[in-house]
Amino acid sequence: MQILLTNDDGIYATGIVAINKTLREIGEVVVVAPEAERSGVSHSITWAHPLRLRKAYVENEFFGYAVSGSPADCVKMAAMEIMQERPELVVSGMNLGVNVGIHVLYSGTVAASIEGSILGIPSVAVSIDVSGYTDLEYAAIIARDIIKQVIKNKLPKCTLMNINIPSVKREEIKGIRLTRQCTRGFEESVDRRKDPGGGTYYWLVGGTEVAVEEKGTDIQAVQDGYVSITPLRYDLTDHNLLDSLGSWDWKGVEEDICKAKGILNK
Repeated sequence: MQILLTNDDGIYATGIVAINKTLREIGEVVVVAPEAERSGVSHSITWAHPLRLRKAYVENEFFGYAVSGSPADCVKMAAMEIMQERPELVVSGMNLGVNVGIHVLYSGTVAASIEGSILGIPSVAVSIDVSGYTDLEYAAIIARDIIKQVIKNKLPKCTLMNINIPSVKREEIKGIRLTRQCTRGFEESVDRRKDPGGGTYYWLVGGTEVAVEEKGTDIQAVQDGYVSITPLRYDLTDHNLLDSLGSWDWKGVEEDICKAKGILNK
């Protein structure tokens, strides 16, 4: 099996090195990752300037390909340029820090997995909480075993799997929870500061989680010591609202469109 491994922490991050070892027990792994950290870039792509590509080495051994762009760029480059055979699986991670709740929307880790899914490749995002005890070796084993299930059972089109591992010792992990994405927000702020020249600049301050318990969510599962597995879709259509929109009064809007069109045509 051809596996593409990427991340958003950068090609030399400890998380990608750890999961690379266990994924090699499943298939042939090709690492294509950002040359530097690209956390929080979401699904950005590079189109206004060129991408650069170079070989990266870890402990004097070839490790993979470093790309000057975003995680999504890495998946595109791997599938279209670097890999001789199209990858059969995309794994993004292992990210140092969970990607749960609304952070899924900001995450470069999850975005790389979404890009793989867009290209029609089964894709998985893997993250680990680093707020407490962090065991990357064991987390990589957990991720490997879950990924084996993904390979065995396959994923529907337009979907991906988001895995988040709690920050506890091996014996304290309680098991697996199949979860939904938490939708509660965070209390965020902007810190206004002064530079040495007296000019004002601003620093976005990380959000404090709103303390509202939501059972069945990714956040709650990780907090309770469970591995969270959340299926995600890149189709953002609200299908329930789409069905109800038919009951709205669109006649007036259509009439205004026709009137404006008539004016423009004169």
